[in-house]
Parts: sequence; C-alpha cells; structure tokens
Amino acid sequence: MNGIRKYLFSLIMLLIFETVAVALWLTKDNLFYLFNFSYIGISIALGIFLYIRKYRYARRIVQLLVGLYMLLYLGIVSGENMQIEGFWYYLFTGVFEAATIHYAVAKIFGPLLFGRGWCGYACWTAMVLDFLPYKVPRQPRKKIGWLRYVTFAASLVFVSALFLANVGNLERIMFWAFIAGNVLYYGAGIALAFAFRDNRAFCKYLCPITVFLKPMSYFSLIRVKCDKEKCVSCGKCRKVCPMDVDVTDNSRKRKNGTECILCMECVKNCPKKAL
Repeated sequence: MNGIRKYLFSLIMLLIFETVAVALWLTKDNLFYLFNFSYIGISIALGIFLYIRKYRYARRIVQLLVGLYMLLYLGIVSGENMQIEGFWYYLFTGVFEAATIHYAVAKIFGPLLFGRGWCGYACWTAMVLDFLPYKVPRQPRKKIGWLRYVTFAASLVFVSALFLANVGNLERIMFWAFIAGNVLYYGAGIALAFAFRDNRAFCKYLCPITVFLKPMSYFSLIRVKCDKEKCVSCGKCRKVCPMDVDVTDNSRKRKNGTECILCMECVKNCPKKAL
C-alpha cells in the first residue's frame, strides 16, 4: 500500500490534466484539446514518477517532452503563437483558443496550484538555458527585475499597434512574431546567462511571462516547505537553488518566494531530509 501511495501525487496531476482535457474537448467540441492536455498531463505525471524513482534527469525529460512539443508542433508546425504576443492577439480578437487557453491553464490560474512549475518543467526557453554551464548562480542577484515589465509592455504595445493600424494578414504576422520572438529570447537568455554566470538570469530579469506568474504563485498550494525540527541550517539548499529562494522560511513572504520553479534541487541536496 505504501508503495502505491508514494506515486499518488503523480496520479493526481494526471487526473487534473485529464479533467481539463475532457472539459475543453466537450465544451469546445475539438478533439485537439483532449490530445493536447492529455499529452502534457502524461508527460508531467511521468516526470513525477521518475523523480520519485530517483531518476536523475526526471525534470529534464519533462522539459523536453513538453517544451519541444509546444515549440515545434504547436508553434512551428501548427502555426500557433504560444508566446505572450499570441495571448494578446487571441484576447483582442475575443477568441478563447490556443494561446489564451494555454495562458489561463499554465500561467494565470494554474500557478494557484503549482506556482512557477511551468518555468521548471515546460518552458521551451528555459529548456535550452538549463543546458548551459551556470546551473547555480555564481554572482549576487541584480536589481534589474523591472526589465520584465518593459518586455511585457512592449509585447502589448506591439500587438495593440497591429490592431489599431488595421494591419492585414495578422495570423501570418503572429507566426513570424513567434519565430522572431524565440530567436530574441534565446539570444537574450544565452547572453544574460554568460554575462551574469546564471542560467536563469533571463527568467529573473527579462521574461515577460513572470508578470502573470509571480502574483499567482504567491498563493500556490504546492510549495517546498521546511521541517524546522530537522533543519540544521547548513545552507546547502540555498547554494543549489537556481532562483535564489530561501526555502528554509515557510512564510509566503520568504525571499524570492514567488520564483520557486519546483526543480527540487533543494530537496535532493538536503542532508537531513528536512524539505
């Protein structure tokens, strides 16, 4: 019984995504949503299963399964702009499809359940950046997080200008905006990683998606918590955290608390199993 119980969380995550998949399939009368969210749910459940089995690359497998699917299949093959520009585009057209559904589930309401889990397991930008050499930040955190609001505003202004100018063939423009956006994101992400010696510098300072993620993540149900009775204050969890989160503080106001990506490096490296 205990053997089955430890995989319960993996099953719960699968059921959550299957519920979303079936609900959208029936309400939108589109079989694609059944496939899309079932695939993502299975990928995440597999990753959790492998993590419980102590497989070293469990999170990376989920990143590749989900990230490549969204980048290559949804973005390039299907021509859907899954970047923030695509969200604004569908929002302005009043269509609850593709990017708007994706953002609602993964980046607006989903974080109330799993916080910044999107950043750790599904983001196709971070998927590449996590292969760079600076997995643990080697410099103090910079005070330039305000840049994310600049990129957020720029994406909104860009799409708004297209609508205000009544530009034609917007779907084609959105496709090329997706391609160009990814090139810029990867270029900026790699440059920042080497400049600040931190793979996740792009996530901390420039990514516009965090404007949605951070406030919702504050109320996340799934969080890394510390058992104070077991903790010996060795500091190993702080040293391995890619997002500089103080996981020894259980309050929601803990340092960089809304930036935890649930990578579980702190949990794996805690010598007293206090996390």
